[in-house]
Amino acid sequence: MPHGTQHADVATAELETALRGGPFHVALRAAITARGLPLQRVQHHLSRYGVKVGVTSLSYWQQGARRPQRPESLRAVRALEEILQLPDESLIRLLAEAEERSDPERPTGRSYRSLVEASGVLERLLAELESPLDGGLHTIGHHEQVRIGAHRELLGRESHHIVRAHKDGVDRYVAIHHGDPGCAPERTAVRALENCRTGRVRWHRDTGVLVAELLFDTRLRAGDTFLFRYAFEDGTAGASSEYVRGFGFAGGQYALQVHFTENALPVRCHRFTQHSAAAPRSGRQELTLSGHHRSVHLVEPRVRSGIVGIGWDWE
Repeated sequence: MPHGTQHADVATAELETALRGGPFHVALRAAITARGLPLQRVQHHLSRYGVKVGVTSLSYWQQGARRPQRPESLRAVRALEEILQLPDESLIRLLAEAEERSDPERPTGRSYRSLVEASGVLERLLAELESPLDGGLHTIGHHEQVRIGAHRELLGRESHHIVRAHKDGVDRYVAIHHGDPGCAPERTAVRALENCRTGRVRWHRDTGVLVAELLFDTRLRAGDTFLFRYAFEDGTAGASSEYVRGFGFAGGQYALQVHFTENALPVRCHRFTQHSAAAPRSGRQELTLSGHHRSVHLVEPRVRSGIVGIGWDWE
């Protein structure tokens, strides 16, 4: 047997073993080795998918010194599965397993695995609507009101957006709703409240992700500002314990207000932040529930890429 063929067979066997049992960095390194690609070529292929990742980051990932965490990094992992000719979700699955093993006491709420799965579903739904991630709009201000019902469920939420176009011809916004575990997105209603109307709506049952076009009936020019309001009526899942908002880009002011009904009040409320879905939560701060209005809120004067949210405990 020629030496080169033998070497290729060994590399393929190592890859198959690594894909079955992991860990993530070993499987990634084995896949890159089996394909015979230098990291510079891997980076070049990623750029063709519209994903920017440095050679240093790729090196850290395959050494196990760091793990992909940011939304852009998770997009890179999905692209790597195609570039390296791997089965769908093979690297993503190992990455999710690694995160869950390293932090078995993650706080209640959605698991890292479910968030990773939802990110992949969201990409596919946005692609169906031919919508880029930022849609040509920068957020100047976003005020969100969340309503929790008498059965502790997420009844719905209303959003008031102020945006500025950064390119000509923008005439819509794609709103995203991620219901609580067990929700029925096909029964979630989208309501266009002001300066917009509802366009196409897509959802994914297993992850509870729903995306909806909000049409402006006008074409914005670069630099134009626009105000609009919309709402999602949900109420299809069980007890809710938190509401989180993810930001893929830095932006303007964000305010989140959570309202509770009089006969279903939590015993404690707090705010938190996360650098990414995989990162530990930080910035925890207790929030005092307003007795008269039965609500708590947070304000971020200028949002950064990452996650911010409010959590609460029931008796």
